Amino acid sequence: MASLSGRTIALPETRELDRLAQMLTAEGAATLRCPLVAIKDAPDQGPVEAWLRALAAGGLDDVVFLTGEGLRRLLAAAERIGLRAKVVGALGRARKITRGPKPARALHEIGLSSDLPAAVPTSAGVIDELRALDLRGRRVGVQLYGEEPNRPLIDFLGQAGAQVLAVAPYVYASGSDDAAVADLIAALGDGRVDAIAFTSASQVDRLWQVAAAAASEPQLRAGLARVRVAAIGPIVDDALAARGVRIDVMPEKSFVMRRLVDALAAALGPKK
Repeated sequence: MASLSGRTIALPETRELDRLAQMLTAEGAATLRCPLVAIKDAPDQGPVEAWLRALAAGGLDDVVFLTGEGLRRLLAAAERIGLRAKVVGALGRARKITRGPKPARALHEIGLSSDLPAAVPTSAGVIDELRALDLRGRRVGVQLYGEEPNRPLIDFLGQAGAQVLAVAPYVYASGSDDAAVADLIAALGDGRVDAIAFTSASQVDRLWQVAAAAASEPQLRAGLARVRVAAIGPIVDDALAARGVRIDVMPEKSFVMRRLVDALAAALGPKK
């Protein structure tokens, strides 16, 4: 019998929804797909293009990548303005700092690797890695996620004497209409799903926004208390914990989709 036979897992993922769903299906699970967050290019591409031109011209000594999505969108923007080859070349010469496995994987896709991967895949973990470096006078590019300014990281770099050039290549938007999200909340409480797997803090934010607007937060909390709640990585863990949600399943190491699926299988097992 497959490890998740008879189980139904709710998936609020967007970026790698098909990949995650296929992994769960291979373990015998059914999935309820409800992507909560859509990801779009930053509406004003001017700052993105200016950042890419600075990088291509050799204007950055270090580059901090916080997400794989961000790097891929930067490369797509570089392609549109005819700078992809120069950007990739400049990245090869710069010192590359990554938060977690996704930006490291995106670098690998273009034949590069992380020079300084954060041991803990959070912004605080990136800061901890950078503390040991002399950053005075270094020109540091920072790829932000969403429209979050990440003041702790930016302020740390400034206080360390670095010249910081930040870029936000994408923004978050609603991934499913409110009615679909309301159906997900109902499914959590009425026995249609056994678990929900969160893969980003923005998914948690969106779920609570819809629940608050529909006055269904008590229903949401009751539903989450009934099912197994899975989270990939400490950032998602913190977003759920801040709302008083119990986290049942989280990979202990290597916060990647495969480990999340394995952790769900170990926690749930097949339905009897």
